[in-house]
Amino acid sequence: MLVEDGFSVTSVDASDKMLKYALKERWNRRKEEPFDKWVIEEANWLTLDKDVQKPGDGFDAVICLGNSFAHLPDFKGDQSDHKLALKNIASMVRPGGLMVIDHRNYDYILATGCAPPGKNIYYKSDLTQDITTSVLLVNNKAHMVTLDYTLQVPEEAPELSKFRLSYYPHCLEAFTELLKNAFQGPCQHSVLGDFQPYQPGQAYTPCYFIHVVKKTG
Repeated sequence: MLVEDGFSVTSVDASDKMLKYALKERWNRRKEEPFDKWVIEEANWLTLDKDVQKPGDGFDAVICLGNSFAHLPDFKGDQSDHKLALKNIASMVRPGGLMVIDHRNYDYILATGCAPPGKNIYYKSDLTQDITTSVLLVNNKAHMVTLDYTLQVPEEAPELSKFRLSYYPHCLEAFTELLKNAFQGPCQHSVLGDFQPYQPGQAYTPCYFIHVVKKTG
């Protein structure tokens, strides 16, 4: 979508499978100039500063959406990998530029044991038959949230599709602090709920929190 809208885009992923999808799309539309100039690289958040050469002082915007960051586990138990990854991502943003990153509403999940009831903003949640939520505690602290999905896909009816995804449960206040520390300088931070204005305690419970950080110094 960004390429179609005329932005100069650099896309990175650590997954060979995801890179193949992007490379195939670029090849299929290579006769369109924006797609011919689309940069696609293999990169790891933990070595991003070495894997990606940023243009000048950095990118105008760095975008990490779809609850992607929550897939990075905390094997060491001190969130040092999370801190390093966010520092590397923030370092790609030029002064005056933006970082947009999101995570599920894990505050609600940990408080209720269930995913929020609203419509998921990233996929066809009307296909969902059931979501079973499990929380793994380590030293009495939430360490991993696992969601087991059961979907009724019309093309595969009457068969049900089942799959499992596991995440680190980033809560709103703690993740905000991680972000501010990652920028290591002046920044403006705001939070959206499902891409709408968000106020703590509001009636509507968002499925996702979207953080927008502007590097001001």
